[in-house]
Amino acid sequence: MTTTDSAEKAETLARGAVEARVAACAQISAPVTSVYRWEQAIETAQEWQVLFKTAAARYEALEAYLVAAHDYDTPEIIATPVTRGGAGYLAWVAEETS
Repeated sequence: MTTTDSAEKAETLARGAVEARVAACAQISAPVTSVYRWEQAIETAQEWQVLFKTAAARYEALEAYLVAAHDYDTPEIIATPVTRGGAGYLAWVAEETS
């Protein structure tokens, strides 16, 4: 998962990851309000979350894509392991990212 500061940037990141086959799918959530400390100040910003669906074997490639394509100095990149899922769906993710 990552966040960015506009719907357009979120779609660009999502589309690029799917086109590069480092994600089978990416879902963009409506704006969220983020409150965080940055450079000694408390900031509040509207951001769009992008959830990428990928296989564990493709995580490093997805992370490398996000680091290169993202315009934040320190982009949020968080991976949550999938412990279970529908066999057909997980097979589709693996196929689309191979």
